[in-house]
Amino acid sequence: MTLQAFSLQRGGQTVSGLRRPGTGRQVLALHGWLDNAASFVPLLAHLPELDIVMLDLPGHGFSSHLPAGASYTTPAAICHVLDVADALGWEHFTLLGHSMGAGIASLTAAVSDRVERLVAIEALGGLRGPESETAQRLREHVDASRRTDNRPLRVFPTLAAPIRARMMANQLSEPNARLLVERGVCEVPGGYSWRTDQRLMLPTAIRLTEGQIDDLLQSISCPVQVIYATPAQAYYPEPLRSDRLKHLRHGQLALLPGTHHVHMERPEDVAGIIQRFCC
Repeated sequence: MTLQAFSLQRGGQTVSGLRRPGTGRQVLALHGWLDNAASFVPLLAHLPELDIVMLDLPGHGFSSHLPAGASYTTPAAICHVLDVADALGWEHFTLLGHSMGAGIASLTAAVSDRVERLVAIEALGGLRGPESETAQRLREHVDASRRTDNRPLRVFPTLAAPIRARMMANQLSEPNARLLVERGVCEVPGGYSWRTDQRLMLPTAIRLTEGQIDDLLQSISCPVQVIYATPAQAYYPEPLRSDRLKHLRHGQLALLPGTHHVHMERPEDVAGIIQRFCC
């Protein structure tokens, strides 16, 4: 079936994304930080049966930015996911997440029995924050928040520069970088600018401790397929990332040589793992 634009209204805000209808399992896909729904497009040809909705999370892609005064928080993201499932009429569903989206997906599964299966790519449970950094992290968030509103947006005369930037920053091939960029920019006088809400680049105000993440992972009752690329990313190193699997009741791990966007660069291999897990 063909790829369709997806859009709905929630609390006066537009929720956008892409949908590929299918006869199989209903899957809600959540992309990584500063990415968008196009992150999952390379997988689609290899997952022909799934009914998959790929969201632009708030502040990303074609979805609305949060209103002034609202913050991008994990609890708000969890509520957003469940609200979208309500709007779709999905009582039970599978969550597929990459990076930040995998963190949101795993924490949603920790607090909602509506998630029947979870596929987490390159993250599980979210980023931790040592207790000793709490005050400094909150200070940096507050200071940065009060400076953000007046920051001018960068304008690119063509798409070549942002595509090249994504290729370098994320070790992406040109076609995959283009997928993300074309959905992540808008036309402005003089060229193109990022659609992304600048507030998403603020330092995180408060992070969970490792003990809190452990407790949440232990609360996930559904089967979980974790997919990690090797070598590990510096911000999510070994043995930390593998140790988190020990807290899952029904978890399994697949390792693939590759980069952080392994689902885009090795879609057939990643899709094969997902297909076996979801059947």
